[in-house]
Amino acid sequence: MLFVSLYDALQGKVRLPANAEIFSSSTELTDDIDYVVSLGGDGTLLDAAILVRDKGIPVAGINFGRLGFLASIGRNEMTEAVKGLARRSVVLDKRALIHLDASLPLFGDTPYALNEFAIHKRDTAPMIKIRTYLNGELLNTYWADGLILATPTGSTGYSLSCAGPVVFPDACSFVLTPIAPHNLNVRPIVVPDNTIISFELESRSDDVIVALDSRREIVNKNIQLAVRKESFMLNLVRLNENNFLQTGTNKAC
Repeated sequence: MLFVSLYDALQGKVRLPANAEIFSSSTELTDDIDYVVSLGGDGTLLDAAILVRDKGIPVAGINFGRLGFLASIGRNEMTEAVKGLARRSVVLDKRALIHLDASLPLFGDTPYALNEFAIHKRDTAPMIKIRTYLNGELLNTYWADGLILATPTGSTGYSLSCAGPVVFPDACSFVLTPIAPHNLNVRPIVVPDNTIISFELESRSDDVIVALDSRREIVNKNIQLAVRKESFMLNLVRLNENNFLQTGTNKAC
């Protein structure tokens, strides 16, 4: 099956079977689908994770982007990847997701993310104040441009660019990383993923920005926000010879 936008882009450029099936939404993905193949970069794979939802369908990322931490199968490995998928000889890595609970409905029926949840100040606003609680107990008050709560998968993304630590994908933890903090003694911190992290916001602006991966919404600063580990995980495909250490080493070069 081809996603409808991909099918339209390939029309007239690639000879497709006359009976090629297409789909346009998550509800059309059935249990008899063995894999979802993502052609693009990490952003495309994040979109695929939202598309798959809780169906458990493994996602194979073929990297046509730049970095490719998540879409770790290179375009030169496509033939090998297709053979591995056909033989079912690939490895499935289970990746944790995060779930957002809020006092107002946010992000429709997909309030979860593979990489991170983030709070940002508005572009024209000064820094914001973010009181952060672990299971209801105050952890810290961040004076910053924002705050990132990353999964182990997301520790190599936005959090890393803000000096957060790299965490192995199977680590049972979250990473809290401030964005441009105004406290000299504030550093990123790793917390257990069985905790509920909640936030109270103060800002001179009426609104702030909240984000799940690449999706953003503008909300009132009085909103109540809490993040926990999602009840389901993503099955991420990798080739047998690729692992997290090798991928990290290759991307660092």
